[in-house]
Amino acid sequence: MSKAKAESAETAKIYTYDPNISDSELDVQLPKPVGYRLLVAMPEVGETFDGTNVLKTDSHKYNEHIMSIIGVVLDMGEEAYRDKERFTAPWCKVGDYVMFRANTGTRFKVAGVEYRLMNDDSIEAVVSDPRGVSRAI
Repeated sequence: MSKAKAESAETAKIYTYDPNISDSELDVQLPKPVGYRLLVAMPEVGETFDGTNVLKTDSHKYNEHIMSIIGVVLDMGEEAYRDKERFTAPWCKVGDYVMFRANTGTRFKVAGVEYRLMNDDSIEAVVSDPRGVSRAI
């Protein structure tokens, strides 16, 4: 990943695989979640299996990518977690790494990075260190 957008309490890091795209172009291309939806960036899948030099096949990388269960919250719609009958407090905030079910949300790519738009109640956990978490097979 080559480029990062500003990081603060309001904005999470956004990465792009395309070194030719500017932060302002990326900002324009990413959709703004509406209502109770969250914009979540998906992690890059590694080329090798953890702790080895064994390369993953394209098929394995594809399956690992689409079945990802961890992402980082980049933006939230104005109604996210505001339904007082369902939520006593927000389950996550912008910048949090979150866990959700595989295949959750609307999948799309911008500048080579996969993102998902998902409902606020699709978040199942906040993860402090996502590096140690992987999907059980």
